[in-house]
Amino acid sequence: MRQIVLDTETTGLDPLSGHRIIEIGCVELRNRRLTGNNLHLYINPERDIDEGALEVHGITREFLADKPTFEQIAEEFMTFVDGAELVIHNAPFDVGFLDHELRRLGGKWGAVAERCRILDTLKMARDLHPGQKNSLDALCRRYDVENAHRELHGALRQEGLRSKPICLSACRQHDRRQPREVPAPCRKPLGTRTFSCELLHQ
Repeated sequence: MRQIVLDTETTGLDPLSGHRIIEIGCVELRNRRLTGNNLHLYINPERDIDEGALEVHGITREFLADKPTFEQIAEEFMTFVDGAELVIHNAPFDVGFLDHELRRLGGKWGAVAERCRILDTLKMARDLHPGQKNSLDALCRRYDVENAHRELHGALRQEGLRSKPICLSACRQHDRRQPREVPAPCRKPLGTRTFSCELLHQ
């Protein structure tokens, strides 16, 4: 099974108010194993970034000034995700922005859900842990996923997004409620941080 853990950063909260995507991060898994085949794109939104959004991701308009527009990266992105299951925390937000960007191009690519299956890990976490906090940070704490270096939320940032496959696998393992044999604790280096990968052995 090919899965792509996906995240975006945006200029604000609502695409219908003119907000745009400024960063896309994709981490590929095959059979729940990280492949190293990732896609990371910065995008020039051709508009200002809300102060609240800037406080979350730290990406400035000046930094994005020489980056390609969404129209210029659309083919690369859609080719990369085509046919995969997209694993997204709070999928309606990211998919809503992606579909809005694609519609701006005249509908050439269709909607994301027409080309990919979509798995929302926030919905999964809420089903498993009703009434509890289910942010990525909360899930990392709940499942003992090391997340100490995630100082800024970023779509890839070589640090933040890669905790998501672990949270996904942890949720699925919890959902099965069956004890499993896993290899001896395995820790993989990922840039400047590590995470426990034993939950990927499913």
